[in-house]
Parts: sequence; structure tokens; C-alpha cells
Amino acid sequence: MHILIVKLGSIGDIIHTLPALAAIRGQNLDAEISWVVEERSAEILRGNPLIDHLIEVDTRSLRDGNVIEEILLGASKQVAGLRKFKFDVAIDFQGLIKSGLISRLAGAKTRYGFSKAGLREGAARVFYTDTVDVPSPIHVIRKNLALARGSLNIAVPDVGFEFLISTADEHVGEAEAIINKTGSDTFALLNPAGGWVTKLWHAEKFGLLADKLWEQLGLSSIIATGPNETELAEQAEAHSLSGKLIIAQPSLKGFYELAKRARIYIGGDTGPTHIAIAAGAPVVGLFGPTEWWRNGSTNPDDICVERTDIGCRVDCHRRTCSNWICMDSDVDTVFAAVVKRLPGRAAFGIADN
Repeated sequence: MHILIVKLGSIGDIIHTLPALAAIRGQNLDAEISWVVEERSAEILRGNPLIDHLIEVDTRSLRDGNVIEEILLGASKQVAGLRKFKFDVAIDFQGLIKSGLISRLAGAKTRYGFSKAGLREGAARVFYTDTVDVPSPIHVIRKNLALARGSLNIAVPDVGFEFLISTADEHVGEAEAIINKTGSDTFALLNPAGGWVTKLWHAEKFGLLADKLWEQLGLSSIIATGPNETELAEQAEAHSLSGKLIIAQPSLKGFYELAKRARIYIGGDTGPTHIAIAAGAPVVGLFGPTEWWRNGSTNPDDICVERTDIGCRVDCHRRTCSNWICMDSDVDTVFAAVVKRLPGRAAFGIADN
């Protein structure tokens, strides 16, 4: 059987689909598995031994605003590389019109997607031969696993999810070079970024938190961001007076190796947070317009800092907001969550309650 997984991006979306990939491969050892992904999100999947063929596309030509003829032409060009395969089954984990269209044009005989209630764009269902109902509310990882189960009639885990990310010596070396700059193997990993401005905890608070982590726990801090997030990192650094905070711009896989060695990770609902969760780092999540129960860690030991005392967060998902108070938790509140989540607390002079 040749199975096509359609999950184009973003990084967090891809991480949330890795347990479904592991479940599919685990019960289809002889299957040929292909994954179609956006070029800009593909790094995290490259070299994954569970994937036989990684097919990278650029779907910018399929964005909203194009006339239907342009969309079809762009889609046809994107799937040209897919047509050398003969797919038996395509599973669209994205739930968008463009991802559904790609599954259709790839020529799979059977095409699965979420039923209407589970789709991000309801019109995508016209491209499927079969749909799968999933319960709601549900964490997105379990939602993807339910789609895999319904599509291939396989058993899927409810806990103990597998996030296989393949790294190389260069990524380990990259992480070690950054850690060496702290002068210690004991460090916290911080990320002040987020895809939406409403997901951001104030950058200066990360600098203040770094000082508190050093002064009270002896933890150095690494602020890791992407190339387009330098300003946030610099704002955090400017508000740290301890001299125990460094900023870095690792690759995605270099970040993964950093997260594997971090004593604690603190960040919002963004791709690096989901990578840190996949790496098994102890996590304190800072969530506002999105839901921890849907997008956050499934590790019951991980902690979410969120405003539960305001009513406007219900079904929010706003990318801009004139009443932006959901992310204004203070530094002491976040530090208290760090203390609570920190493994091996006795080594930091913290007594278990």
C-alpha cells in the first residue's frame, strides 16, 4: 500500500501530526509512505526514517484571492512530482481547500479527510471520497490520530505519543556551541516569539524572568528565536541585568537538540514550543487567545500559565485585539509555575510540598 500524508505546515501542525505518522508506520511496516509539505516547513521532516518520500511544495500560488483558473494551474504544477507515485490512500490532516485539492490531484484512489465539523475550511470536503468524524473538544494530536484510525482501521495510542525528529551530528554540535556560551549545562530555554501578536508575552518580561531564574535558581537562560524575531530577543536582553542571558538563532533541529538538554522551557503557542514538547523538555506554556487543551502539551506534568479570570478568551483566536489582557500575566506568576514544574527541585534548594 502507498499512503500519502498531506500536512503542509506550519511547524506546530507538523509536530502535532508526527504521532499519527508513527502509528501509521507502526502498523503498516511494508507500506510506502509519502508526506507532502511546504518547503518552508520541511526541515523538521527531512531525514525522518518513517517517511519513504518527502515531497516539498510551495503553495503560494494557491492563496486566497487567485481566480480559480490560477489556483488549478498552480495546484497542477505542485502535484506534478506526486504523479510519479500511485497512491492507494491519501489522508488530508490539514483540512484546507488547497490541501484537499492536492490530495485529489495527486491521484489517490481513496482520499480521507475530517468531516465538516472538523475542517478548517468546510469546502475541502468536496475533494474527499470518505470522511471521518472526530469528537469535540479534542486535542489536535488526538484529532489527527482519530483521522489515522478512521482512515486505515488501525489502533492508535491515547498517551505516550511518539514524536520522531531525525537530527545529525551538526545539530548536536550546534546546540553544544550555544550551551557552551552560557558556561553551564544547567539552563532554561526561553522563546518570546509567536505567529500572532496576540500570542506574545511581553518580551521585556522574559528578560526579567531570566534574572529571577538566575538569582533564585542559578539557571542561566538562552533566548532562542528565528531570524525575523531578533527584535524580540533584543528587547528581552535589554531588560536583563544579571548577565546570565544569551540570545541565539538555532536551526529548527538545533533548537530541538537544545530543548532536549534544557532544564525547563518557557514559551507561548508557537512552533518552537511544540518542538520543545516533542523533545520531552519540561514545559511552562504561556497561552492567551488559543487553548492549552487543544494546542498545548499532553504531558500532565507540564503547566500552562493563562488568564482564567476573564470571559473574552472563549472561542477567541483573535490575531489582533483592542482588549489584549489575556497575555499580561506577571513575572512572579510565571516564575512560580517554573518552580512547580522544575524536575529535580531538591538540587535547586526547593522542597517538595
